[in-house]
This record gives sequence, C-alpha cells and structure tokens, in this order.
Amino acid sequence: MFGKLLDRFFFFRRKKYFIDPELRTRFQKNYTLLKKILGFTPRNKSYFIKALTHSSYLELYPELSKNNERLEFLGDSVLSMIVANHLFENFKNEEEGFLTKSRAALVNREHLYITAQEIGLNKIILYNEKYLRDSMEGMQTIYADGLEALIGAIYLDQGLEKTKEFVIERIVKPYEVDENFLVDTNYKGQLLEYAHHKKLGQPRYIIRSEEGPPHRKEFIIDVFLGEELFGTGHGKNKKTAEQEASKFALQKIKAEVE
Repeated sequence: MFGKLLDRFFFFRRKKYFIDPELRTRFQKNYTLLKKILGFTPRNKSYFIKALTHSSYLELYPELSKNNERLEFLGDSVLSMIVANHLFENFKNEEEGFLTKSRAALVNREHLYITAQEIGLNKIILYNEKYLRDSMEGMQTIYADGLEALIGAIYLDQGLEKTKEFVIERIVKPYEVDENFLVDTNYKGQLLEYAHHKKLGQPRYIIRSEEGPPHRKEFIIDVFLGEELFGTGHGKNKKTAEQEASKFALQKIKAEVE
C-alpha cells in the first residue's frame, strides 16, 4: 500500500508513474523509523513524505514534485502558537518579557536542531549533502526546518491536540524542571551542541554494563568524544544514564578549557 502511495507521489516526464527502486527502499525504511518517532501510524502518509524531503533533494531526484517548504511554513506557526499557549497557561505570574524570551528559546533554530537529533529525525530527512558544504549552519537549518515541517504534517494528519502532545513532550518538557522554566537539564543536547561548536566530533554512547532484573535495571554508560572517555553515567534506563554521562562530560570539557 505504501509503495502505491509513493508511485502516486512521483511523476515522470512521459506521464508514467516512476520511482527509483533505491529511493523506494529508502522511503520505506524511513517510514518505519518515522512511526517510532511519532508514536502513531499516520493516516495520510503523503504529508510525511513531503515533510521529510528537503528542497535540495530535488536536485538528485528531479522527478520528485514536492518538498517540505510549505509544511515548514505551517509547522512554524503551529509550533509558535502551541508554545505560546503553554507558557501563557502555565506561567501565570510571569510578565510578557519572560514569555517572549521563553518562547524564543524553545522555537529557535539551535533548539529545534538539537531536538531533531534527539528524536532521530536527522536519520530520515532526505537532503543533498552538497547543500551543506561542511556547514554547521546548513545542517542546523535542514534539521530545524524538517522538524517544523514534521509538526505541520502532524497537524494536518492528526489535528491540534495530537500535535500539542508531540510539541510539549518532545520540545518543551526537556526545558522544564520543577516549574523552573529554562533550566536546561538536557545535558545530552548541550553536549552535542558544544561538541559541534568546538569541532570535537559526534559524542558516542557505549553501554559499559546492564545489570539487575527487568523491573530494577541499572545501566552504566560511557560517553566518548573521539577515542577519549569524557564521562560515565548511571541510571535506571539508558536515557537517564546518558544524561548523567553527558553532564559529567560537559563539566570535564569546560574545566579543561578554563
């Protein structure tokens, strides 16, 4: 069924439906990963095909007729509205300045770029690597725009409430701790951003040990930059252990710089 949808999505010059077999395989693999990211099965897959296709990818596959620019436009507005409403409803004693600053921090390109990588969106966005030219700014733009396009696709496919759940859970909550807003405890995201900024390479997380019964697991995870161990974390799940390892890694890196 998904293959038939892809055939309808692509149109060849001779007025015959055409899709490169390699491209079909990639879309199908990406769709499987996408469902894990979303936590639901889309009703209209074509929205998400468009959301995952950056305009630069059309240079490689001219037969593609759509990219994610329109969905990015929609998603940007939906994201801003959801975040603004969340801040307005949950921080009733804060003034306009705080609300404006907080919204800007949540919807800016850097934060969306980190979030896109945290949820695995960077693994399935289709783009022409030539577009980047080893540019950190280009990578941030592609991933951030892709996340906004995905939000637009969720809105069209599932409606506002489902989109709100996705935005709050994936974009807002990592920045909220004990009602103290803008306390960033997403150390994994911070480490990723810092490592890119300092050109230290991609952080690698390796499970050192996994012990205990299923209901009382304890993970010990190491984080490496290059071949050097920068931090070790413990936790009841992989995410918690990775966050702790990232926190220690950030402390070590900054201590060495100072």
